[in-house]
Amino acid sequence: MEEVSLRIAGMSCGGCVNSVRTALARLPGVEVREVEVGRATLAYDPRLSTPESIQSAIVKAGFEALTV
Repeated sequence: MEEVSLRIAGMSCGGCVNSVRTALARLPGVEVREVEVGRATLAYDPRLSTPESIQSAIVKAGFEALTV
């Protein structure tokens, strides 16, 4: 498992946190460690998901993700 921390732009409330957490939890091989307004920490299996697929899921949820 690889660990990654992301800065997430556009989050402002608990609903945003839930949206990001749900989007990340749906990805294969992703284990969500923590999601707060403006950031997320997770572990992922690089055989099942990539940093690009993780960022894409966040963008599809309506936010912008940047690797820290």
